Amino acid sequence: MAVYLIADVKVTDDAWISDYATNVHDIVHNHGGKYLSRSGNITTIEGEELGTTLLALLEFPSAEAVQAFVNDPAYAKYRQARQAGSISRFHIIDDTDAAGTIPYLPKG
Repeated sequence: MAVYLIADVKVTDDAWISDYATNVHDIVHNHGGKYLSRSGNITTIEGEELGTTLLALLEFPSAEAVQAFVNDPAYAKYRQARQAGSISRFHIIDDTDAAGTIPYLPKG
C-alpha cells in the first residue's frame, strides 16, 4: 500500500536548502520514494496560516520505506541541516478513506 510523506517546513535559515535539494532526491529514490511536489507556492485557503514556506509531498511504497529513508545514515547530515535551519513537521498518511465512503479508496 502506498503511503505519503508530507513535509511541512518553515525555513528559518536557507543555508541548507541548495545542498538538500541537490542530494536528498537520490536518497528518497533509493528507498522507493518519489517526489510528487516540492513547492514554495503555498496558499492557505482555510484555517490559521502556519508560516510554512515549503511543502513537499512524497510517495513511498510503505511506512517502513519512509522510516528507512528518514533513518538512512546517508540522509543524517541533510536531516540535521534541515532541522537546524527550519521548523519542520513530517507526517505519514496512507491511501485510505477514514469515513469509508469513497469507493475507490480502502476504508481506513
